[in-house]
Formats: sequence, C-alpha cells, structure tokens
Amino acid sequence: MPTIELLVIQPTPFCNINCTYCYLPDRNSKDVVSEQTLINLFSQVFASGWLDDCLPVVWHAGEPLVLRPEFYRNAFRTIDRLKPAGVTVSHAFQTNGMLIDEAWCAFFAEEKVNVGVSIDGPRRFHDRNRLTRSGAGTFDKTIAGIRALRRAAVPFHVISVLSAESMAAPREMFDFYVAEGIREVCFNVEESEGDHVSRSLADAGIEAAYYNFLKEFWRLSASRPGSIDFIREIEQAVGQVIRPDDTPMGNQMVEPFAIVSMDWAGNLSTFSPELLGLKNAGYDDYLLGNINRDALVDLPGRPSLARMLRDIRAGVAMCRETCQYFSVCGGGEPINKMAETGTFVSTETKYCRLTKMRATDLVLDAIERAREGGNGDDCSDMGRIGLPEPAASGIEQAGN
Repeated sequence: MPTIELLVIQPTPFCNINCTYCYLPDRNSKDVVSEQTLINLFSQVFASGWLDDCLPVVWHAGEPLVLRPEFYRNAFRTIDRLKPAGVTVSHAFQTNGMLIDEAWCAFFAEEKVNVGVSIDGPRRFHDRNRLTRSGAGTFDKTIAGIRALRRAAVPFHVISVLSAESMAAPREMFDFYVAEGIREVCFNVEESEGDHVSRSLADAGIEAAYYNFLKEFWRLSASRPGSIDFIREIEQAVGQVIRPDDTPMGNQMVEPFAIVSMDWAGNLSTFSPELLGLKNAGYDDYLLGNINRDALVDLPGRPSLARMLRDIRAGVAMCRETCQYFSVCGGGEPINKMAETGTFVSTETKYCRLTKMRATDLVLDAIERAREGGNGDDCSDMGRIGLPEPAASGIEQAGN
C-alpha cells in the first residue's frame, strides 16, 4: 500500500512575475482551485489509509500569495474539519516574497506555516533572472517581504537558484545572507525542465564551480558560528553519506504516491512534482486521473502509472548497476532524466552530477581530510563544522 509523504497543491497557476528560467506552463491563467476540489482531495486522502500520522502540504506551482490570506484560512478550516483524529497536517508555502505584508505575516504566525522565499542572492544576481512581466527587476519587493518576515519574527528559509556568476561569488552570497538575517539557505541549480533548457548546466567547468562554491560557503559559515544555521545541500549530503548501515536510502521521486501533486483543476500526478502540467502522449501527459471524478484508491491500477513506473524502475535499476553514488541518490529524479535524456530509462544527468555527486564528494573529501588531521582553516575540520565523526562500524559511507 502506498504512503503519501508529501502533498503538493497548485492553488492557482498564475504567477505575478516572469522568471527567465521558469518551466511552468499556463502561468498566465488566473484560475483558482475550488473549495469542492479541496474537499474531494482531502476527504479521499484521509480515507485512503495511505498516511502516517503527519501529512506535509506544500502550496506551490504558481505564486500562492496572489490569493489572499482569507482564501487559505477557509481552506485550512475545511481541511481541519475533514482531518481524522491523530493526523497532523503541516502547511508550507513557496513564494517569490513580493506580496508579503503585515497581513501575510500575521497569517503565517497564526497558522504556523512554513515559509520559503525565492531570492537569488544580491540584486545583481537576483535581477538577472527574476523579472516582472515588463522586464524590471523584482529584488526590492522580494527583500522587502523578507524584512517583513524578520520584523514579525516569522521563521523562513530561502531558495536561491545558482547561476555561473553567483557560483563564482560565494563570499558575496554569504555576506548578503548574513546582512539580511537569512539563516537557512537552499541552493538550486538552473535545471532543464519542460520547455526550459538550462544555460548553466551547459557551461564548461560548472561541476567544479558548484563544488568550490559549496566548499567555500560551508567554510565561511563554519568560520562564523551563528551566521548560517542550515545549508540544505550540506545537511542532506551529510545525512546521506553518514548514516546507520541498516537505514535504506529513500527516494520519494521514484516511489508511486510518495509525492502526490494536484493542479487547480484537480488533475493528479505523482513522482517528480514538476511533471504535473507537462505534456507527453506516451504517459497520458503524466496524469493519473482527476480527484473530482476518479477515486484516489483506484489510481494505482491506471495504465499510465504502470508505464511510468515500469520505465522509472528500469532507469533506477540502471543507476543501481552503474553508478557508485546510488546509495546516496536512490536512482535520480525522473523529471531531470526526461528533460535531459528524453527518457526515464536512463542513468546520470548533469543535474545529478551537480546536486548529488559533487555535494557527496565535498562531504567525503571533508571526512578524509579530517581523518588526516585537518588543516585548521578548512571546512574539513569535522569537529569545528559539526560533522559527526564516523564510527568504526554501523555507518554507511556512501559514494565510495
């Protein structure tokens, strides 16, 4: 029986800006998910038996804040009325931050919403790609939103899409976050997804640039205790490299229904959330059904799912057989395989070489240098950076 580990909901496909690297289709549409569609979704999810005791919900895939707080208050109360005893629902928003004001901050605090803000670093990096529909930069309004969150003491993290230019400036990026009181950071790379073809992934030397960026950013944060509390790429790599050897590597992206994504109209997809809304005749546009007319528990029997699962598992098997990083990855991300190679039945991508291999290399290199005694001025000093000492046994050091 499946277990839903994450539910991604598109409240509206509309976005108020026009990022150069955006892959989302229909972002001019101002359609809004209906209350009845949400009722149909959550009533079926709660009745499915596919849940543990916590259901994380992310409102995303458009700009969720173009709908006002009252829309979400009503949605949350509807969900609460449907929720069975013993199940906790946690809500998160991923936003460009431009619409955050006192009302939004009050709502986030009241509802204990997890907030992620997309900002690509200082103005000169951010305004290169994150533009208004008229082509102007969005930095001023985004940073104003972040400052509003800080004034209201609302916890948040940021996601920054790295370009070749920002990868060459780790200190400038670090100093910016520290100056703005940004304590939790996540780094994405500009991916090839949907109709968007990444410029960054094609750059010569991009893998070395990404490795060196993470290494220096990690060193800077270690040298300034209390400056940056969380670097997602480091935290994930450490957790994947150093773990009890009886802990299996989990990859939500390749497990059916571990992630369930729904668009505003009720169409459902699984595996990589980015597949929702993309087109592929061979897989019925990656759609399994519609919550307004189909039973959720019947979707595992859909032929479109069987075709996707067959090919995704074939690709995972290829990764298992050929890739020394399999134990920290679990077979890659279907969306990136499809975007870069044109098929799920494939192995490594440029995206996984950056986000999995190079980050893993960085942690493994840190462990090796620490075993050799460190050098006092490097992120490889495991005690100083908080990286746990590997035990003599019971630890899987993946990637070797």
